[in-house]
Amino acid sequence: MRKASREMDAAFAFEVLDKAPYVTVSMTRPDGTPYGLPLSLARTDEKTFYFHCALEGEKLDCIAHCHTVFLSAVTRCAPTVGPKDGSFTLQYKSATAVGKAEIVTDRDEKIAGLKAISERFLPHHMDAFDDAIALSLERTAVVKITLTESPVGKRKQYDKDGEEMKWGRME
Repeated sequence: MRKASREMDAAFAFEVLDKAPYVTVSMTRPDGTPYGLPLSLARTDEKTFYFHCALEGEKLDCIAHCHTVFLSAVTRCAPTVGPKDGSFTLQYKSATAVGKAEIVTDRDEKIAGLKAISERFLPHHMDAFDDAIALSLERTAVVKITLTESPVGKRKQYDKDGEEMKWGRME
């Protein structure tokens, strides 16, 4: 990272990954070209994320070719005029991580992954979860991403006095 003063720890990175409505997951196509798209991920522990998709398609083709994926998320992104120097800049909180993606084949883990996704995005509708599983489990793929490195956070943020908040300094 070029500006180490903006680097944040893994706890900060997990907070960004958990708050971002979408996390961009980048993969490698079988022909070696990049492929990335924003997905709705749910995290179940310090290493594990899940997303769901159709039983076939480009995401699964990429994962079959190369299990390594890159996650990227941004929250609190706000264009800003620098309070001290008038420069055009951006305040943000971001996180990146590297992991291994694999298609979940175990029925119980597949349901647990879908439950984690549902609890994150539709917590007030969990009463309908069992019916939804009965209707769509067999036509839904679940992908598990296991982090292979600790995530890294980065932040550019100014305090109320216009001073950039450097590493370790929180709101």
